[in-house]
Amino acid sequence: MNTTLGQFNLTAVSFFLLFVVASLGITYWAAKKTKSTAEFYTAGGQINGFQNGLALAGDFMSAASFLGIAGLVALNGFDGLIYSIGFLVGWPIVMFLIAEPLRNLGTYTFADVVAYRMRQTPVRIASAIGTLAVVSFYLIAQMVGAGNLIKLLFGMEYELAVVIVGCVMLAYVIFGGMMATTWVQIIKAFLLLGGAILLAILVLSQFDFNPLKLFAAASEKYGPEVLAPGKQVANPLDAISLGMSLMFGTAGLPHILMRFYTVPDAQAARKSVMYATWFIGFFYLLTFILGFGAMTLLGQDSIKAIDKGGNMAAPMLAEHLGGNVLLGFIAAVSFATILAVVAGLTLSGAAALSHDLWVNVVRGGSANESEQLKVARGATGFLGVLAIILGIVFKGQNVAYMVGLAFAIAASGNFPALLMSILWRKFTTNGAVASMITGTFSSLLLIYLSPTIQIDLLKNTEAIFPLKNPGLVTIPLSFIVGIGVSLWKSDRQASEKFSEVEQLIHLGNAQLVATLPPDELDGELP
Repeated sequence: MNTTLGQFNLTAVSFFLLFVVASLGITYWAAKKTKSTAEFYTAGGQINGFQNGLALAGDFMSAASFLGIAGLVALNGFDGLIYSIGFLVGWPIVMFLIAEPLRNLGTYTFADVVAYRMRQTPVRIASAIGTLAVVSFYLIAQMVGAGNLIKLLFGMEYELAVVIVGCVMLAYVIFGGMMATTWVQIIKAFLLLGGAILLAILVLSQFDFNPLKLFAAASEKYGPEVLAPGKQVANPLDAISLGMSLMFGTAGLPHILMRFYTVPDAQAARKSVMYATWFIGFFYLLTFILGFGAMTLLGQDSIKAIDKGGNMAAPMLAEHLGGNVLLGFIAAVSFATILAVVAGLTLSGAAALSHDLWVNVVRGGSANESEQLKVARGATGFLGVLAIILGIVFKGQNVAYMVGLAFAIAASGNFPALLMSILWRKFTTNGAVASMITGTFSSLLLIYLSPTIQIDLLKNTEAIFPLKNPGLVTIPLSFIVGIGVSLWKSDRQASEKFSEVEQLIHLGNAQLVATLPPDELDGELP
């Protein structure tokens, strides 16, 4: 297949520059509204349910979704769908278990919820470790995708491409904060859905608008096994482990959980999850058509020749169906996707460093507004540099797979402690810390011992841990350790404040104050 990918492409670059200029314009507008810490982290709680639903979809439909899943389906067939389904089914858990308590109990980070009735310092340190581990793995996926994209658009070196992406992202997160990030995510969600719909229509037009003919053509070209499970995830335990990580990981992703603080109340938080689920579910149906379209129309060898992880299947398909103009548009949309997600990740990591560690641990909650904002922006700069370094080190990895590992850490390190702190009276400070630390470090250890690191990266002949994704072991382990440590030694403070937590979860601050007798109104409320 003839392709201009890897050569300087003026049309594609024009679309790319147009988006960069637009995002910087949004940043300039948002910077004038970002004067306080609350505005930097949560846009001052001014985003409505529909806007936040779009922004959640924009934050969640990452490079892994668009580039990674399309590539996995193109190279592996039906098995790529496990990521689509896994990413999607986590949203009902977020809606029914997490969204409302999080909005009513927290301020900027999910650690606010876990630490509400616990001792602040140990819980916030443990949660910051978990958050930074998740953010780091997630950043790898986005930066690898971004580096490949810019390399293909400009014909420049991968490493330089990663540096450029990191610098553009830093500019608008540092100055525009959550307001700029939210609006870039909303615009990007519209662009991504529009681009995917257009590509899917063009693919189906080649097969009389009949998906069955598309699947039949793929089966004829590569054999019936591309329509059956088992090509990529052959081990049933691997499939269960990956499914658990993707399902529970959504409810532990710090950059997704942080978005619930941008809405005015719990009702808007629930509505935003509903809208996000519809947008994301529809989008994942489209990625399946794009993957099989790329497999059939381009061929797996052509896709692997450009990128061995298959991440460039969607842009290549765009070029094949619509020439340079469509390639330019889809590549710019992909870049917008990456930029928006990296911004959300960086903000959540910065909140963990500045709000959880600096303000609440180092300064004991007494830092003034100006100091908090300076530390937040400094933490953002640090994470931007980290993103660039990780992107260069992990060159060539499939982005959907790397995100799967981030989900495993979130599902093991963050989700169990968050859930038990909301629902279980006997959960203690020591139990929360033990659960988060065990979940995070056992995930990192088993990822290191897995076939991906040991065989694919380090080129060893075999791996100590047989599963590619550790969720099957680490998620139950995190729950067991948290429960065991909590039962071993009780925590009077955590138990006594549970009733207050229960009321706040269901009523929120204003309603709780209204129901309290006058002699209790002097107590602390968040």
